Amino acid sequence: MDDELTPALSPRPLRIGDAAPDFRARTTQGEVKLSGYRKRWLVFFSHPADFTPVCTSEFVALARAADRFAALNCALLGLSVDSLFSHLAWLRAIRDVFGVTIPFPVVEDPSMAVGRAYGMIAPGVPDSAAVRASYFIDPDGIIRAMTWYPNNVGRSVEEMLRLVMALQMTSGDQALAPEGWQPGAPGLAPPASSLAEMAPGADWFCRQADKA
Repeated sequence: MDDELTPALSPRPLRIGDAAPDFRARTTQGEVKLSGYRKRWLVFFSHPADFTPVCTSEFVALARAADRFAALNCALLGLSVDSLFSHLAWLRAIRDVFGVTIPFPVVEDPSMAVGRAYGMIAPGVPDSAAVRASYFIDPDGIIRAMTWYPNNVGRSVEEMLRLVMALQMTSGDQALAPEGWQPGAPGLAPPASSLAEMAPGADWFCRQADKA
């Protein structure tokens, strides 16, 4: 693996709105560079370890939903500190046991360079066993959302899909996603920034985006 990362990395944790640090690494589908995903959305996620039950359940679910992510112009990219050979053996075992082929690349990160750069691995710890992080990166390479789950709780693939769609719906700043927003539902109008922009009616502070 090439541990060369972008000079923009800093000691502070990454935040929403930051540029996703670029890197080049070996994966189960050959070498990838993060910036090669530009012009597409990307869900870049870490898992604690290969051959573990919760991670296996996530990979099976993500593989089965891969076409739905692709329909949103969104790629998937996994990572753990395990070696490339461990990844390959695990993906083959998933295929043999569950009949599911993992269609997305999985990054090897034995040096933990990428995981530490992204905050997927806490400083000072010897491994990534307690890290289940996801970064939602837009087509310009900007981090738009982040989630962290503990080792013993799996992520919801449906929520990951919903979050991608909500980020896409709100990307033009013309609408906001309310609580529990689902694809096809209306968004909320951005708040008024002046008296002149305030719409008539008592609901001026919380209105549907398409409401006159």
